[in-house]
Amino acid sequence: MHEAQTAALSLLPRALTARRALAVPLGAALVAAAAQISVPLPGTPVPVTLQPLAVLVVGGLLGAPLGAASLLLYLALGAAGLPVFTPFGVPGLGRLLGPTGGYLLAYPLAAFAVGRIAGDAARWGPLVLGVLAGLALIHLGGLAQLLLITGSLRSAVQLGTLPFLLGDLGKVAVAVLLLQRTVRSVRARL
Repeated sequence: MHEAQTAALSLLPRALTARRALAVPLGAALVAAAAQISVPLPGTPVPVTLQPLAVLVVGGLLGAPLGAASLLLYLALGAAGLPVFTPFGVPGLGRLLGPTGGYLLAYPLAAFAVGRIAGDAARWGPLVLGVLAGLALIHLGGLAQLLLITGSLRSAVQLGTLPFLLGDLGKVAVAVLLLQRTVRSVRARL
């Protein structure tokens, strides 16, 4: 019996590692699926997508290190040319250099911030702060890239922030509600 217990206990770290290894590509797949729900807006090169919502949820569910790893995998897959980015725009590495590249490059940092600040989502304050911080980081990345492209902060804000404020507030509300109900059970398995 003692040997059986020891053998069973030795499998626990492997099972945990396997679940974590599976969580990373699943998080990347969620963001890739959310990218396909994309609507171009007139007057801006940045489409409305569900990607930011997925990034916030992945960061919250997986926690800081796994959430960031998931989004790094997502970027690597997209840079390699796999169709994980929105269906509008140039494929592959070129997307990271274009008008939406700053948002994309901010995703790992945003997921890390949500996971770190929101913690186990037991309290509303840190959860809301974490989700808002993640969204702010996504917008800062997008603004930085658009500023480099346009040379004007005003143009960058008009193209990359103002058209998305109302929708992003809705994404924050959905992310907070979803995470508040699910984080503890998901993280308990990771």
